[in-house]
Amino acid sequence: MPSKNDFEPRELFVKGKEFLEMYNKVSHFTQELLSQNQELQTKLKKLEDERARILKEMGGAEDQAIQKRIDRLQQEKEELLGRYKEISQENKDFLDRYRQIEIENNNLANLYVASYQLHSTLDFSEVLEVITEIIINLIGAGKFAILLHVEKQGILKSVKAEGMAVDELPTVKLGDGLIGAVASSGDIYYREAGEQSPEIDFDHPMVCVPMKIKDRLVGVITVYELLTQKARLEKVDYELFSLMAAHAATALFSARLYSDSVRKRETIKGFLDLVTH
Repeated sequence: MPSKNDFEPRELFVKGKEFLEMYNKVSHFTQELLSQNQELQTKLKKLEDERARILKEMGGAEDQAIQKRIDRLQQEKEELLGRYKEISQENKDFLDRYRQIEIENNNLANLYVASYQLHSTLDFSEVLEVITEIIINLIGAGKFAILLHVEKQGILKSVKAEGMAVDELPTVKLGDGLIGAVASSGDIYYREAGEQSPEIDFDHPMVCVPMKIKDRLVGVITVYELLTQKARLEKVDYELFSLMAAHAATALFSARLYSDSVRKRETIKGFLDLVTH
């Protein structure tokens, strides 16, 4: 019969074998776990790379869409700015045109007032005053003179002056000098206003306007200086001078005829009163 000592090595061997088998199983299982873990890690890496790629592609598409939107908005902005500039220019043109029309309307009103005033009286002195007021207030002249044509003598004689004494103004013979030449030709003379001089050259006015009824010379208006607040002549001033050349001549001629007729009537009446009494 085997002894107890004979079974101990055998049992140890069996137990060792069982432990080795168990260890091998655990080791194998561990290797499988490690291998599966490695595969999972690889798949996870691939998934992350794929996810990153997809996100990148999606992000690029969104960037392109956003850029297109920005470009479209920029184009719309440029179109709106261009339209705004066009409208601003149109508004400026309308405003300039409105101002021009307003100036023209004001000029027409001034011309109408001047024409009306010239024919509002037959008193010779009042007509001279009206012409003087028009030249001062509407034209802006500071120094000027009104000369009448004395037909029998063929001369121009000053009857009204502003800014200087009438006695200082020389008598002008038709055809002599600038004033005489303008009176003979019937053409209005202009030159630009220069620096004002303390001494006036009576023979060289800056404006010389002959007043004529058809071919009949009534007189001449000579302007030597403008008012200090007026730097130069404007478009309406030339129109006013043209008006003065015609309407002032008619007004002066009519007033002088009326004054002569009144004076003659008073003379005749006085003579008759003297005879009858």
